[in-house]
Amino acid sequence: MASPLELLTNRGDRQPSYLNDKWNPLICSAVGFGAVCYINWATRRPVFSGVQRHAAAVLGGAALGVFIDKKRNDYLAERDAVLRHYVELHPEDFPTPERKKIGETLEAWAPIR
Repeated sequence: MASPLELLTNRGDRQPSYLNDKWNPLICSAVGFGAVCYINWATRRPVFSGVQRHAAAVLGGAALGVFIDKKRNDYLAERDAVLRHYVELHPEDFPTPERKKIGETLEAWAPIR
């Protein structure tokens, strides 16, 4: 069983999924495109008129998505560093749990019929 400090340490062996770095830019781009289409529809224009606004909204949405990803990754890295430091300072509060089999964790059970 891994110790809490090992769980908070990044060894570089975790493989992110394919969409991990593409999800936020993709969603933000789609929201930007949809917002421009909605504004055109609400002002009674053809939905795809002003294609430059669609392109600008898609690029702006992608940039916003990349910015959100970077901020989120920075926040999570800082949070993990704070937690790792706390565990290093107080190892007595975080003992390594002993391994148990499933049968040891279940209580005795008698069906009532």
